[in-house]
Amino acid sequence: MELTLTPMTADELDRLLGALEQGYAEDLVAHRGMTPEAALERSVSQIRESLPLGVASEGVLLRLGRVGDTEVGWIWVTLPTAAAPNQAWIHNIEVHEEHRGRGYARRMIQLIEAELAQVGVPELGLNVFGTNTVAIGLYRSLGFEVTSQQMAKRITGPASAPPHSPR
Repeated sequence: MELTLTPMTADELDRLLGALEQGYAEDLVAHRGMTPEAALERSVSQIRESLPLGVASEGVLLRLGRVGDTEVGWIWVTLPTAAAPNQAWIHNIEVHEEHRGRGYARRMIQLIEAELAQVGVPELGLNVFGTNTVAIGLYRSLGFEVTSQQMAKRITGPASAPPHSPR
């Protein structure tokens, strides 16, 4: 059976939001060094600000990936905004664990690209944590290119700056 994308209902979003918020918080702890409490607070705040009206939020595409009657994953994309007038943005793409490794993420991106092309959107962007090598490989194989890069270094112990000399 072929994977299809269907618009998400409010109940479906409510069911998926908790895991999204928790997963993003865990990424913030692992990659940004935040405390679990601060990370969860930021995660919930950012996601709720991005989806103020849930599935009815303007400029948002929330789609479930289905194979027949089976939900295999989902994708959340925002349409271009005044700040990025030519670029839609993938906020989240997820294939449920028991369905991974079957090409469903690839197909969801291809289908959302087709939907965006129909409304004249010329570019699709996303963020990915640098340690997510599987996703990075997928995105590269789909034609995504690095357009900017953030780097960070953990600082442990006292600062090792050279001593100050009085003038």
